[in-house]
Amino acid sequence: MKISQHAYLQYALHVEIEYEQALDEGRIIAPKLEEEYAQIKALDLWDPQREKLAAGFLDEMEKMAIRVDYPYAEPSDLPGILAAKPSEYNSEAVPVSREKLTDKIYGAWLARCAGCLLGHPIEGWQRERILGLLKETGNLPIRYYISSEIDSSIAEKYGVKNTPGSYGNDSVSWINNVKHMVEDDDMNYTIIGLAIVEQYGFDFTPDDVAEAWLRYLPILRTCTAERIAYRNLLNLMDPPRSASYRNSYREWIGAQIRADLFGYVNPGNPEKAAEMAWRDASISHVKNGIYGEMWVAAMLASAAVTDDLESIVLAGLRQIPEKCRMAEHIVRVMDWKRKGDGFDEAVARIREEYDENNVHHWCHAVSNAMIVAAALLYGEGDLEATLGMAVVPGFDTDCNGATAGSVLGMRNGASALPDKWIAPLNDKIRSGVEGFGIVPLSDLANRTVRLIEQNPYVCMK
Repeated sequence: MKISQHAYLQYALHVEIEYEQALDEGRIIAPKLEEEYAQIKALDLWDPQREKLAAGFLDEMEKMAIRVDYPYAEPSDLPGILAAKPSEYNSEAVPVSREKLTDKIYGAWLARCAGCLLGHPIEGWQRERILGLLKETGNLPIRYYISSEIDSSIAEKYGVKNTPGSYGNDSVSWINNVKHMVEDDDMNYTIIGLAIVEQYGFDFTPDDVAEAWLRYLPILRTCTAERIAYRNLLNLMDPPRSASYRNSYREWIGAQIRADLFGYVNPGNPEKAAEMAWRDASISHVKNGIYGEMWVAAMLASAAVTDDLESIVLAGLRQIPEKCRMAEHIVRVMDWKRKGDGFDEAVARIREEYDENNVHHWCHAVSNAMIVAAALLYGEGDLEATLGMAVVPGFDTDCNGATAGSVLGMRNGASALPDKWIAPLNDKIRSGVEGFGIVPLSDLANRTVRLIEQNPYVCMK
């Protein structure tokens, strides 16, 4: 078994990200730690001393206090989050139509796959490269999935290759290589969410989530915050400590992509959807990393009972702290849309604040939540437009396409989704979750509906 030498670097790779993360959180970095940070950065990545110093640096950074003038209130515990939510809103569950339920749930599964598949082969690409390929292949605005069957000079220019894909997929997921939805972490987590609720019920605990990961999810299927949390769990750290111990990725997008199943099974009840999402997120994330999952789950629960996209985005915001960075930034996107600013202008403003060349910005929950919000609001209910807007800004393309697609699929229902975006899936998905393999999407949707019918927190009509 060949092991990458990066596997031996547990902490040396995380120092710069931890420094930025601490600044984001408003931490006061002591002069001694500033000096230590400079010392660590000056060392070669493979110097054993860097690894040793990095571990201590992460521990000390966690102890640093928050500055008194920090303008945000960002708890990670559920009681704290509930106390920090906007105070004036109706928290009662809205009845959901039994007649439309199957169509909406199937639509959410399908459109989540479609958005993920669109963004999957260009994940990690910078915006200039994405736009260049789309323009030169006549696919901007996006009208269809991205193919590798293009002029050879264009393929060479943009590095379009048919090589083995990520997660053990046979090839990169250009649409001409696809026979069903490919495996991706975005979809693995939706499936494991289904397994969690099926096995542990609607009142599962964070410990149940941790057990399910260890039972069903191979560690090499995890990334960033999830990989760190997984390692902490293996070292017998229980949640929520598993989320914070030496985890520089604690506010990245990982939890935000795990929200969907908890929204699916709580149609009409955003509050319960968000609360279940908290239980899932708290094993690997803190603060805005948690809020991202709660926001998405609540939006999905709302999308089952309303068509108004601004109301859907607001439904998510009402479940997270009013004075947090995520809420502030999503509200900005909403304000731009209300004032009549165009989508391109909104993207330019997002990119002014977040630099795609900075991995901490590229994969952060807040930057990507802004893109999802913009895609939903400016897409105005059209799946094709929404998926394109979720992907063309760059950043985490497959995650944002999946989330925006999921919300639109729930809102519109499967029967209203354009066939050209759905047919290539062939109603199948490949999963890396133990016990699933290649499974019909319609089966996953039907299992989800059966859970909803057992859910005591959902009102049916």
